[in-house]
Amino acid sequence: MSDKKNVFLETHNINNRATGLGTFNYELIKGLNQLNFDSLELHLNSGKPDLLKSEFGDKFAYHKYMSFHRYKPFRPMGKFDLWHSVNQNSKLEPRTNTKYLLTIHDVNFVEEISSDMNHKRNRLFIDKLQKATAITYISEFAKKQTHQYFQVPNIPEHIIYNGNPISTLLDTSNFVGNVPVNKPFFYTIGDFIERKNYVSIINMMKEIKDFNLIISGNNTKKYGEVIRKLIDDNGLQNQVFLTGKVSDEGKQYYMKNCTAFLFPSIREGFGLPPIEAMSFGTPVFLSDKTSLPEIGGDIANYWTNFDPEYMKEVLFNGLNHFENNKNEIERQLKKRAASFDWKIAASEYLDIYKEILK
Repeated sequence: MSDKKNVFLETHNINNRATGLGTFNYELIKGLNQLNFDSLELHLNSGKPDLLKSEFGDKFAYHKYMSFHRYKPFRPMGKFDLWHSVNQNSKLEPRTNTKYLLTIHDVNFVEEISSDMNHKRNRLFIDKLQKATAITYISEFAKKQTHQYFQVPNIPEHIIYNGNPISTLLDTSNFVGNVPVNKPFFYTIGDFIERKNYVSIINMMKEIKDFNLIISGNNTKKYGEVIRKLIDDNGLQNQVFLTGKVSDEGKQYYMKNCTAFLFPSIREGFGLPPIEAMSFGTPVFLSDKTSLPEIGGDIANYWTNFDPEYMKEVLFNGLNHFENNKNEIERQLKKRAASFDWKIAASEYLDIYKEILK
């Protein structure tokens, strides 16, 4: 009979690696895989457990996620000593009462869906808060935002920053994309949703003639249509280009070769892409909203509003400063990116598991 404690990681979001949550799930598991946790048995939940098993072998136990597991009568049968709800919006919950760690990425749903506390999204979240033995947040901002809208129980709260998803710099010399790169270009990547605020940088491009703007991400959603219409209405078809979803090689190619990485998001629980861009010593320009100042620190440039002329001025002043101090700023950007480390983050999660299970 094993005396190991069983920890269930509700990681079914790993199936969609193109999203921030998918990346978080995968990178956390990769970080844990580098560590020793002999006193624990970690159970991973995934729609494709064989894929995880082929990568991580017997280091973890695996569970096949089915969408009907979200319904009470069909919850996973196993008895676990600790349940880690890796994403605050997951509908999958433990069948039995158990110790419960909740990771909160953001509570944007209060601002974007409904502030009515009886709305089902808010009820789901309140139930999780009431179940929690401890909470981890991915940023100071996520903690502040949660306390702003919800009664948080008096339990241990921890902030664990995400790591940098770029652990390996790829050879991108043979990469050929589907958009022109014959002119210097600015780059951004992310979900095509309103909060990413791509409208602001497209409006700024009306003021800029000698550069292109390349935007990556799944643009088939409704916001993709808004963006395409904005590009067409302003005659920017030869200046602003959408790549659609992009491979890791493509993403690294654009981040390494762009003149600057732009991230004007107005709501961000953490924001991984600016860290990835900083890995290449690429100057980053961020909105000063929500968690982004925690990510960029003193080395990023910030927009405090989205007036196109003002944004252009901040951009070119920042680029000028970068060119005049290139070696030093590149060094600081890479150092900043390296300070976000998944192995460190994973070991902090492990410490919390052990603390809760003591």
